[in-house]
Amino acid sequence: NRMAAADRRAPGALLLTAGLGTRLRPLTSVRAKAAVPINGEALVRRVIRGLAATGVRDIVLNLHYRPASIAALVGDGSDLGVRVRYSWEQPLLGSAGGPRHALGLLADGDDDDFLIVNGDTLTDVDIWSLVARHRESGALVTMALVPNPRPDHYGGVLVADDGAITGFTRARQPATAGGGPTTFHFIGVQVASARAFARLEDGVPAESVNALYPRLIAEQPGSVAGYVSQASFLDIGTPRDGLDTSVALARVEGARFAGARTRIADSAVLVRSVVWDDVTVGARAHLQDCIVADGARIPDGARYERCAIVPAGDLVPVAGE
Repeated sequence: NRMAAADRRAPGALLLTAGLGTRLRPLTSVRAKAAVPINGEALVRRVIRGLAATGVRDIVLNLHYRPASIAALVGDGSDLGVRVRYSWEQPLLGSAGGPRHALGLLADGDDDDFLIVNGDTLTDVDIWSLVARHRESGALVTMALVPNPRPDHYGGVLVADDGAITGFTRARQPATAGGGPTTFHFIGVQVASARAFARLEDGVPAESVNALYPRLIAEQPGSVAGYVSQASFLDIGTPRDGLDTSVALARVEGARFAGARTRIADSAVLVRSVVWDDVTVGARAHLQDCIVADGARIPDGARYERCAIVPAGDLVPVAGE
């Protein structure tokens, strides 16, 4: 019937790729966070491929910081089987201001829904189950959650028995981690109705979890809901996270730790290390637990451990930091 068909319509998706990637510096001196390669494939392309596999075909990327590094990798999305359009932000509009600015590309009316996907996490959450939960509940926003694996590291989401989100907490110190309420962890995928953002002023920075969602919860309890599952997620928040995720994926996909146009001397030793494009690693160099960014040169005999290495000329101040 027509209702069932409507419930199975694939939503569009906004992929949040505008951020400065501050925690990933110095690597984001070279590329935007979403353009960082994870086991040989840019994060943004991995996320888009995952969405395409679920039937999501209409994708918007918001852009602000180092936009060319993302657009050059994605283009119009045709090689990934999707249509990609771009929402440009100046200034950076934040986790709620970004969706508000992109509404014209994502929704025809206030009742239309769309996915919002963080550009820095990989997850196997069941998109269709998340969308179904959202459409059945009548919530304005439905966030994909898992039991919080590290309350001392990740902020928490408080969820009532009926699935309504009632609030958000900061990460707890280890000494008190066992004594607080049970929390859940947001894994970077959510479904939102256009009405959730429509009242915001376009072009004005605004945050979701820190401002908009608590206001919606206070005004209309149940308007922000949780979809809890046991989905996996891989975080790319810091250089260490990125390296660990690359190594984990390499066990499944095969290691693809050397980028394009790299020159690595036969006598060089690389242990748990990743080199991006146009990198030269000299004779007898030794790298352990390192990420070497585009264009860097590792001298003969150099030894580095647990380093993120970028060309010195790329270390320039970022506006807003």
